[in-house]
Amino acid sequence: MKNRIFMYLFLFSVLLIVFQYVNSKNIIDKYENDIKVFKGKILENEQLVENLQNENFELGQFSIVGNEEALTYFEDRGYDTEKLIPTIIDGLYSMNDYKGEDHPIVPYVSMTESKMLINNIRILNHKWILADFSDTENFGEIFVTYEIDENNQLKYKLVEYFMYPIQY
Repeated sequence: MKNRIFMYLFLFSVLLIVFQYVNSKNIIDKYENDIKVFKGKILENEQLVENLQNENFELGQFSIVGNEEALTYFEDRGYDTEKLIPTIIDGLYSMNDYKGEDHPIVPYVSMTESKMLINNIRILNHKWILADFSDTENFGEIFVTYEIDENNQLKYKLVEYFMYPIQY
């Protein structure tokens, strides 16, 4: 009788060990698979970050913010670029507050009930600005030069412009 009990205990122990081994193996396999998936996601994220960094670098290529020569140009003349750049941008945006049909710098008249407005501005360097404009249905872009005269007044000059063809 004791032998049977020991035999049953032995068989039960062996079954318990086999069950724990299989269960542990399944858990380890699942963790290894999760690790592979996680590493794959990390690689995808690293590639995405690298792409965003490259895109950010490319966008910064034509911006006064990353252009040391343009910033130095203003600093050598005694201007605080942290105040000057927003002033240049605000000067163009302030042109959106106009009376009548003619925008002070956009050479097109609105063909809708809305006014023609400058929407986005990118200061390229110490002389050039790109901006886009619209009247909510018609869109275009302008190339503007600017300078600060001897009276410290900002002067803008429209150089080139175009409007995208109207889509029907």
